[in-house]
Amino acid sequence: RSSPGSVAASPSGGGGRRREPALEGVLSKYTNLLQGWQNRYFVLDFEAGILQYFVNEQSKHQKPRGALSLSGAIVSLSDEAPHMLVVYSANGEMFKLRAADAKEKQFWVTQLRACAKYHMEMNSKNILGWHGPKSHSTEQLKNGTLGSLPSASANITWAILPNSTEDEQTSQPEPEPNSGSELVLSEDEKSDNEDKEETELGVMEDQRSIILHLISQLKLGMDLTKVVLPTFILEKRSLLEMYADFMAHPDLLLAITAGATPEERVICFVEYYLTAFHEGRKGALAKKPYNPIIGETFHCSWEVPKDKVKPKRTAPHSPAGCHEHPMADDPSKSYKLRFVAEQVSHHPPISCFYCECKEKRLCVNTHVWTKSKFMGMSVGVSMIGEGVLRLLEHEEEYVFTLPSAYARSILTIPWVELGGKVSINCAKTGYSATVIFHTKPFYGGKVHRVTAEVKHNPTNTIVCKAHGEWNGTLEFTYSNGETKVIDTTTLPVYPKKIRPLEKQGPMESRNLWREVTRYLRLGDIDAATEQKRHLEEKQRVEERKRENLRTPWKPKYFIQEGDGWVYVNPLWKAH
Repeated sequence: RSSPGSVAASPSGGGGRRREPALEGVLSKYTNLLQGWQNRYFVLDFEAGILQYFVNEQSKHQKPRGALSLSGAIVSLSDEAPHMLVVYSANGEMFKLRAADAKEKQFWVTQLRACAKYHMEMNSKNILGWHGPKSHSTEQLKNGTLGSLPSASANITWAILPNSTEDEQTSQPEPEPNSGSELVLSEDEKSDNEDKEETELGVMEDQRSIILHLISQLKLGMDLTKVVLPTFILEKRSLLEMYADFMAHPDLLLAITAGATPEERVICFVEYYLTAFHEGRKGALAKKPYNPIIGETFHCSWEVPKDKVKPKRTAPHSPAGCHEHPMADDPSKSYKLRFVAEQVSHHPPISCFYCECKEKRLCVNTHVWTKSKFMGMSVGVSMIGEGVLRLLEHEEEYVFTLPSAYARSILTIPWVELGGKVSINCAKTGYSATVIFHTKPFYGGKVHRVTAEVKHNPTNTIVCKAHGEWNGTLEFTYSNGETKVIDTTTLPVYPKKIRPLEKQGPMESRNLWREVTRYLRLGDIDAATEQKRHLEEKQRVEERKRENLRTPWKPKYFIQEGDGWVYVNPLWKAH
């Protein structure tokens, strides 16, 4: 086995550049399932920024068998095999490699990372004319103060739902004064006019070098609960508020109760479910909401004109009419849908949300916690938990799960896709649905695809099928042969109503994070980071107080029942 070759000095300016490779030698490369690991001769050309390989050392002057550009690449360790490393190029290609021992592995990793960093910075300067002063965060990177990756205040989850973290969540606030279990008064709520659009086109070049530095130290499959991420990737709102986006089409949710048969109701719920995800990801850019602090709450409501919600039908009809809006008896009035979310637990980090419409005798109770892991050029977030839609008039409960989310292209323009199989079940009626969010294949294929199938289990009959994009057009086919198309981009979005900041309690999301949000909007990253740190430290002090007094944290709006969490005063318990 050949040992690594000589290491050349980093390329210097002018004509004094050295042409020999920085590193060469034998590494095992994973080919495929049939051929497995095979020894190949690798040559790292530092000046060109290319890693290429040959069948053996004798053939290194011939055309290489393969090559990988290292500009902006990620070099990651892996526990999948002994002494393994993975090199991900910025265009998505990947080499899985194994060294002979730990020392040789570290030698290759160090050189590959140095080459990737050098060429990314050179490209930034050449293409963008990036010669200005570095940000404070970049200076920290150059000085090595970000290098140790201590237990952290944020995590690498840029997808739809972020994982919680050690330090950020060891903080638990004091209960709010006069904290009862009722929903806050909604009379003071006004239509929300905050601009949710993210205008950034992608990660700035000086920011990218920080992210590359952080990511390069991660192992494939690693849990991301203790990884520091800089403040500039935050989304300017809390995860608890993001959950409210699931209710952006309240007219479709309320229309479920009008189905005349169990079959119609389950189909209407599936149609609503498939349209519930696009509003939370309106922008193309994936960013990370604030990790909620335990005890944090978010309240809002929606008012839906009655003439926009299908009234109850008494005769059977085609399910294809699920979302027609005939006039209701009294069009001058509106239905009220109320929403509350709370961070109820630290280990694991559990968020709960509950919404209800008393007039329609409908409510949804959900608890969820997220686990994130590093996947090379992506970050994956699994959502653990479930929700229950209750239709009290029909005494039906629909138990549903949620898809995983992935942040792709995390060094360029991060974007979100959903993936995985989720289920919807109604034990009383025997109807169930399977929904599959398809991730994009490595080569070709469409993004954001989703398929669904609704089945009546006692008779093993499929009553509805659907396919399309969860953020685009969805086509439904029913057992009677009829079809219907729903275009999520043209559905009316009802703005949520929220109380102004001055009327919110200290632990309500927008009030709690108001200074962080303000500085992020101003583009003052350092001030936003300082406000975030100050907020977290205040919570840690209160947590230590509670530990000294041995008083456990008690959520305000939710209580634990078995493995789940339930709203304290739900509609189904009301008299």
